[in-house]
Amino acid sequence: MHIWTPNVIAALIWAVAPIFAFGFAGDWIVRALQKIPLTLRLIVPAILGVPYALAGSHWSRGNWLVIYFGLPIIIAVLLLHARQADPQQNGDWRDFAVLAVLGLAVDLRWLESAWPAHLSVISKLILLDSALYGFLVIRQLSNAGFDLRIHVKDLVIGFRELAFFAPIAIPLGLFLGFLEFHHRVPKTSSAALSLVFTFFLIAIPEEIFFRGWLQNLLERRIGSRSALILTALIFGFSHFNKRSIHFNWRYVLLAAIAGIFYGRAWSSRHRVAASAITHTCVDTIWSLWL
Repeated sequence: MHIWTPNVIAALIWAVAPIFAFGFAGDWIVRALQKIPLTLRLIVPAILGVPYALAGSHWSRGNWLVIYFGLPIIIAVLLLHARQADPQQNGDWRDFAVLAVLGLAVDLRWLESAWPAHLSVISKLILLDSALYGFLVIRQLSNAGFDLRIHVKDLVIGFRELAFFAPIAIPLGLFLGFLEFHHRVPKTSSAALSLVFTFFLIAIPEEIFFRGWLQNLLERRIGSRSALILTALIFGFSHFNKRSIHFNWRYVLLAAIAGIFYGRAWSSRHRVAASAITHTCVDTIWSLWL
């Protein structure tokens, strides 16, 4: 059976569209949505669940439809209460509750049984879209730095942190047996595709979650240095079940160290693009040569 049906392609485009919209025109979108009544503003994010209905025409189930249409609304309501209870944006328990649920849903694959394996990425995109709407439109969290219009300084900072991280990570990874050199020269097209895929579907989602939201909120609570370290540790532990059926401590260790440098890149100018550049380079080098 052909997996890339028109419905699946439409679902993927629908799921990706909010990321580009907020990334390139976020301020304008937020201002426009502030003009509509609050009740409607809280209901609007239900449309973010449409990709499940589009893609799942032959295997979707009613209970999952309720979750995918209802979860964006629940997130919006929780973050509205967070904004009302914490107008100074020092970090409300609802902020962290939303992040915890979303993070665990991805790491523990709570929603993946709703999808065929090859389409589970759309589920993650729906969760990201819901959080983007909640934190940007409803919570209006400052200093997240979600902007896909890359600046020269983003590149400078991103490559600088890569240069600091690589001499630590590569020898350590080889010593631990986690990394192994691949003696091949990838095609230019393969390398370019890997960069684009990693930037938009791995680095950007993880960096807005861990740096733009989590580290950002923790900075207000415990200070920048402690927030950097704690976020890096959480980022490391979020990889405990990656590429292994057991606790992958090597991955956790190297991811936590990487999180320090990703966090440094973001905090330099509070720009997700900077940390995403470091993250993309690390993952691409790893996938192509290590």
